[in-house]
Amino acid sequence: MPNPSTRPKEPERRETLDFLREIVRRDTLSGLYGGRVVTRFPPEPNGYLHIGHAKSICLNFGIARESRGVCHVRMDDTNPETEDMKYVESILRDIRWLGFDWGDKLFFASDYFERLYDGGVVSSPSSSTAVALKRAT
Repeated sequence: MPNPSTRPKEPERRETLDFLREIVRRDTLSGLYGGRVVTRFPPEPNGYLHIGHAKSICLNFGIARESRGVCHVRMDDTNPETEDMKYVESILRDIRWLGFDWGDKLFFASDYFERLYDGGVVSSPSSSTAVALKRAT
């Protein structure tokens, strides 16, 4: 019978990271993007936030904070029929309540929607060639 006063030596613990933080760590260490970390939280201002949004806020702002990066808030306000400024204000208030700040990185997709639509670029995962999208006629 084992003696309870003599415990086996525990293995040395290494902090484990979730897969997103592992990717950020690997990319940062390799110098990809100049070591710069930028994340984003892109809510649609058509309702109040729910627990899934809170998780996304904490993940995106948390990774940015841990990496000395920034997190952009980009309101995905491309459907004016369902969106309202009261939701924008509520979203920003909730982000602050969770302890985060976007600084001067608040954007609205509607401000540059035409530019994105006209000159959108898609990179193919199997090729380094970028393909410009053409406006459907």
